[in-house]
Amino acid sequence: MTAGRGTTRSGAAGGPARHIPVLLSEVRETLAPQDGSVYLDGTFGAGGYSQALLEAADCIVIAIDRDPSAIRAGEALARKFDGRLRLVEGSYAEMERIVADHDIETVDGIALDLGVSSMQLDTPERGFSFQADGPLDMRMSGEGQSAADAVNSLSERDLAEIIAVLGEERRARAIARAIVNARETKPFERTGQLADLVSGVLGRRPGAAKHPATRTFQALRLYINGELTELANGLLAAERLLREGGRLVVVTFHSLEDRIAKRFFNHCAKPAPGPSRHRPPIDEPASPPSFRLINRRPLRPAAQELERNPRARSARLRAAERTSAPPLAPHAASLGLPRVAESGI
Repeated sequence: MTAGRGTTRSGAAGGPARHIPVLLSEVRETLAPQDGSVYLDGTFGAGGYSQALLEAADCIVIAIDRDPSAIRAGEALARKFDGRLRLVEGSYAEMERIVADHDIETVDGIALDLGVSSMQLDTPERGFSFQADGPLDMRMSGEGQSAADAVNSLSERDLAEIIAVLGEERRARAIARAIVNARETKPFERTGQLADLVSGVLGRRPGAAKHPATRTFQALRLYINGELTELANGLLAAERLLREGGRLVVVTFHSLEDRIAKRFFNHCAKPAPGPSRHRPPIDEPASPPSFRLINRRPLRPAAQELERNPRARSARLRAAERTSAPPLAPHAASLGLPRVAESGI
């Protein structure tokens, strides 16, 4: 899978750490935590970003994660920081409500580390990985439709669209056709079943860097968890929630995520268009930008980090600082969400 937050290692948050987020120092330096400030970690995971912020300043961190196991594992870290870390099970797309529940109106910084965590990938029972056999699940929250439900019930056409659009898989139709044919004999229940089927359709070249099922598993995970819609809504919420001078940092792991983040930042970092010579003149001037870009081009992991954690190879960091202008981004659809991400088909 192209997404993968962190690397398995000892020394993590809340006891022996199981993973460290990628670009950790870059995220900390960009957010530049200050005493008395409030930060939001929208994808808590193993707590690497939250811990780094809390150690750097006498601040408060509101940490959100859809995965109840991540919240449970973070309780030791919350005790360590004696009330400065506030753990919330939920979606970062709901960050405004979550922050309001803590009697806070605005925040000084927001970090979003997208994708699936190393703990999820490395736990076969979660069903995210094709590397080890497990239930075909992929649900971050453990609720709702599973990957097995989707694979066994969706039409060939819908499966092909999901795999083609969300997985950017060129042979999506052949894979979807093979899935529909195979499930007539035996429903899909295990990750190994699906991985073997996709490998059989695509073949596997000796020495190939990626497993043939990588794109198919990515597509199903994004679809099941509605991750692109969550990202779009989370970016819009962040624009409304950040105070002037507050910073937003987004770490993406594949082109679909990065495209949405890039479109959002570019839209908000330049003035909205004013009058056109092709339209009657209007009195209102162009709207000022709501963000100032911190890095024009995304930051990527250094070679030393990639040696430590090959899963970080596709990571991209984009960041911007909030201005005093009103929000510019109108709605999630303006960020170019694919139909399958927005409607769930």
